[in-house]
Amino acid sequence: MTQRTEKDSLGEFDVPADALYGINTSRSVGNFPISGQKAPPRQVAAIAMIKQACAMANMELGLLDRNKGTAIVNAAAKVADGGYSEEFPVDIFASGSGTSHNMNVNEVIANLAEEALGGRRGEKKLVHPNDHVNMGQSTNDVFPSSIRVAAVPCVDQLVSRTRGFVKTLNRKSRQFDMIIKSGRTHLQDAVPVRMGQVFGAWAYSISKGEERLRAAMPRFMELAVGGNAVGTGINNHHRFRKMVIKHLNAITKRKGVSAYKVAGHDIEAVHGTNDMAALSAAVSSLAVDVQRICNDLRLMASGPMTGFNEVNLPPVEPGSSIMPGKVNPSICEAVNMVCLKVFGNHQTIFMAAQSAQLELNVTMPVTGYALLESLTILANGIMVLDEKCVAGVTVNKEVCERYALQSPSLATFLNPYIGYVRASEVAKKAVREGKTVPEVVLEEGLLTKEELAKVFDPKKLTSPGP
Repeated sequence: MTQRTEKDSLGEFDVPADALYGINTSRSVGNFPISGQKAPPRQVAAIAMIKQACAMANMELGLLDRNKGTAIVNAAAKVADGGYSEEFPVDIFASGSGTSHNMNVNEVIANLAEEALGGRRGEKKLVHPNDHVNMGQSTNDVFPSSIRVAAVPCVDQLVSRTRGFVKTLNRKSRQFDMIIKSGRTHLQDAVPVRMGQVFGAWAYSISKGEERLRAAMPRFMELAVGGNAVGTGINNHHRFRKMVIKHLNAITKRKGVSAYKVAGHDIEAVHGTNDMAALSAAVSSLAVDVQRICNDLRLMASGPMTGFNEVNLPPVEPGSSIMPGKVNPSICEAVNMVCLKVFGNHQTIFMAAQSAQLELNVTMPVTGYALLESLTILANGIMVLDEKCVAGVTVNKEVCERYALQSPSLATFLNPYIGYVRASEVAKKAVREGKTVPEVVLEEGLLTKEELAKVFDPKKLTSPGP
């Protein structure tokens, strides 16, 4: 491979001749051959958009030459649009502040701008990655800001997918409203519920998850950009922060309450990632309810001959390489794994947030990687669960009603009529002799058929009394 030699404060180092990145990136690639996982493309784009906004602000303030600034803005826009993805090879487990990744973006943008102005890549004569692309910035304020800028569209998508899922669950709740089934507590028979009530409860729990996501966002929209090394804004114009935020909102088309904001306290914004942990907690909380729904669906669909067999899940693939005709709840299993990964990511983000020391948190890259992954996979998992599973669920009404009538817990409804002790004897006899509670009641003459019909009315069995 043909090389070019570049120089920095540590000396000379070889760089692939045709690479748009430079010496900082090459050093990092050699220093951190750890996971093979690179910075998420969304975050690379977010860093590039921040570079655009900073160049615009510096030009507006008269601090950056117009020709250089325009070339930087145009180059950054190309990177933000997803171009040159092969030029960002730094492993996610690199410098804890994100310096390696920030400089990677600086170098690519600088070389693109250099060439646009007639220079050659690697020369740094017309556009310098530090002096011009990184003007008014430090990794310490850019990188945490880029995590937030990259995450916000992911949150928007997750909220949208969550709302769609709630609609589907509510639709199923109405569809199944009058189908009665046995409730189960401690995995033992309990008093009946309506299948519609079950789906309605799921819908409400998911809607609360959406509320938690939205509640985490106002603080998350505050950006450290402009704070520089420790948040004090050293070497920057006093208007720089607000101007960067103004241009960034224009670039990302965010307005009103959904717009990015200057950090409430710039020093805290540089070293604190608790806003990220709070958002991750909301994502993890949503995943708890999603996993619970998956597990309940798997139980209710178990069988068909030796399980509950209360619901049917849409078949999406053959379930066994050896057992013909077997169909598994594959969608639920896949989404369960998504939720487990979200829980693990949250633990990483939480531990990373409390690892901040003095004026900097040096776990930024893994925090951003984990948060963006959680947001992305949970949004996609919910979409798949919604469209490929829950939307096509059907209910085996006869099976559900048979279980409900066979459950000895029906004796609970006899308490007001024959008392707890007598009702308990009825329940035990029903189990012992393999009969239903209504059959035992009629057999012993405790109630008439008419009285029994009123006691075991489906609506009355699943609603408070008058």
